[in-house]
Amino acid sequence: MNRTASLLGLSAWLGISFAAGFSGTFFMPGEWYESLRKPAWNPPHWIFGPVWSALYAMMAVAAWSVWRPKGFTAAKLPLTLFLVQLALNATWTPLFFGLQRPGSAMICIALLWLAILTTLIEFRKVSPMATALMIPYLAWVTFASALNFELWRLNASTTATWFVV
Repeated sequence: MNRTASLLGLSAWLGISFAAGFSGTFFMPGEWYESLRKPAWNPPHWIFGPVWSALYAMMAVAAWSVWRPKGFTAAKLPLTLFLVQLALNATWTPLFFGLQRPGSAMICIALLWLAILTTLIEFRKVSPMATALMIPYLAWVTFASALNFELWRLNASTTATWFVV
């Protein structure tokens, strides 16, 4: 693959990855989120933007490093899994913040965690670098899952429709 095609591919993976993150900007935390009881270990708001920006960049480079050797067709399974986990990633924010359904978001993030792990396993067969780049993402989603669960648990008695989608 020539340098231009490789850079165009990297740009495409960056665009795809950041598009998933950008979709979340339509569902920002608001009064509802501020009113929730939160655990003492809830991170400050300002941390999420930098962390997710770094994670989306690393995810894009991981996908690119799997795509680059032989293209999408040769890495169809790992790249399809990557796109599935990205879709689940993009679904969580509207469920949690948009619809205000932490229970439904909990199901989504559990599926996301499994999809990331499966993607990571498939990426490992193609690129050790891709695997290394996906590990922080899995770690962050593990933390986010615990936080989602704790917010759900702490506030379950105040909301009757936590699973309605």
